[in-house]
Amino acid sequence: MAISNKKFILGIPVSMDSHDLVLAEIAKRIKDGTSGGYISITNTESMYHALRRPDHLAFIQGAEFSLCDGVGVIAAGYFWGLKINRYNGPILQLDCSEYGQSHGWRHFFYGGKEGVADLMSVKLKALYPDINIVGTYCPPFREMTAEEDEKVVRMINDAKPDIIWVGLGLIKQEIWIARHLNRLNAAWAVGVGAAFDYHSGAVPWAPQWIRALGLEWVFRLIIQPKLRAKRYWWSLIFVIEAALSGVLRPLRRDSK
Repeated sequence: MAISNKKFILGIPVSMDSHDLVLAEIAKRIKDGTSGGYISITNTESMYHALRRPDHLAFIQGAEFSLCDGVGVIAAGYFWGLKINRYNGPILQLDCSEYGQSHGWRHFFYGGKEGVADLMSVKLKALYPDINIVGTYCPPFREMTAEEDEKVVRMINDAKPDIIWVGLGLIKQEIWIARHLNRLNAAWAVGVGAAFDYHSGAVPWAPQWIRALGLEWVFRLIIQPKLRAKRYWWSLIFVIEAALSGVLRPLRRDSK
């Protein structure tokens, strides 16, 4: 288990670590040749589901890191007296792409719509010429047979990746990682969802200044209103739950 300083909001862990420490722990596990590590990219939608799905809560709790993805988590943490560092999936993937160039890190991309992972490979290669991308795979939208699944696992292991980046969307990608982690020889698996679309150019990524202001969610709502509306409703419900629980927590302690 990686060294991570975790705090909890409604029983859900959130890592408080710096970007440098996260990268150092990723590098250490790769250097040691230890397989089976994974990172949860945790936003408020993910936390909403964690309170309602024991399997998803267990996934986040078992992760070496549960990294904050979004201002909603930061806002929820405020009511629990926490100052949380944001480190979302797209940025983590870029950092690992850059840092890994000089360390020979091997990357595999699993997920995305047809052609998206390949296009992302081209774009990342243009940004980081020495990145080592050892394979991509776009799974079908149906459930694979056991034989198909085993073939894909062998293909991934034959490529000998250090990091498997999984872009299947929230819940689905976490389920895939949980089911396959013990069969994969990679040091790390990370579900990064929309990062595949952003880094391939399939979906516009909010400009850096918008992200710096914490308004990326507004940009995403404008770009993908139907996709985002329900998800942001779930996120709002969680923030309200966390806020109420955080505010009432001192009162409950005083009543004991």
